[in-house]
Amino acid sequence: MLCLKGNYSPHKVTFGNNLMKRRRLFTGTYTALVTPFKDGAVAYAEMRHLIELQIKGGIDGVVPVGTTGESPTVDNEEHLEIIRSTIEVVRGRVPVIAGTGSNSTKEACAMTRAADDAGADGMLLVAPYYNRPTQEGIYQHFAAIAEATEKPLMLYSIPGRCGVEISVDVIERLRAKFPHVAHIKEAGGSVDRVDQIIRTMGDAVTVLSGDDSLTLPFMAVGAKGVVSVVSNYIPREITQMTKLALANDFRKAGAVHRKLYPLFKAFFIESNPVPMKAALAQAGHISSEEVRLPLCNLSAANRKSLFATLAAYHA
Repeated sequence: MLCLKGNYSPHKVTFGNNLMKRRRLFTGTYTALVTPFKDGAVAYAEMRHLIELQIKGGIDGVVPVGTTGESPTVDNEEHLEIIRSTIEVVRGRVPVIAGTGSNSTKEACAMTRAADDAGADGMLLVAPYYNRPTQEGIYQHFAAIAEATEKPLMLYSIPGRCGVEISVDVIERLRAKFPHVAHIKEAGGSVDRVDQIIRTMGDAVTVLSGDDSLTLPFMAVGAKGVVSVVSNYIPREITQMTKLALANDFRKAGAVHRKLYPLFKAFFIESNPVPMKAALAQAGHISSEEVRLPLCNLSAANRKSLFATLAAYHA
């Protein structure tokens, strides 16, 4: 059993000279997996089914226990078991980037170390929310986590949820000291911000979109893919779009984007992952659209709108 609330001493890593050669780049489409629930418990059999659908759909990787996986409302034991189960089901077929971030540095260090030991290929680290730290505090938070593992780390900047942004200066400082801080999931909604990161960092940091509707605009200025919510529902189509963009075929990628755009908007008609779970349940991929409070099921009006959009897409 993982105990994150007790005493914890970060496991410091001495980085080898060949770390850069071994650093894995995550590009393309990574699905931010939903966590299915049934009668209050994690539905692990349904989770395995969803993961197999993702791999069959050609996804580049999976991200368990992020925002879409309802990480704020799974307990510590569930959190780690979801990561372990995902790694077990995937069996090395695609990378697993485990969501291990927290607004508590001690908890984030402990969960990152545990995910590393479980065999995760990398970790997704959301900016510390609610505390509203200074940029120096954000730097020290991520630096402490980076000292606990050699695995690739993906920073996650989403100021709309966290109340703080990971500054470009902090990204640059972290990357200079820790070569495995090599990715950022950018969900600030700004193409200018993505362009600023890439102009400052070049190829030293790989940017992935954190917003499905902005994936193509972000890739047009140098992002290398997306951590996607919508790929839970249509993995093959999102993967097709990012592969076309990575091949610099933005005309064809744009055609895919325009076809999918109504879905990009519909799946965020209420807080993620509420609409996605409703759609997956309707499609028969999960048995319940259950979410954990304070999230609640989709309103009647939004359900009607979502299902109308899905019907139009499949027509």
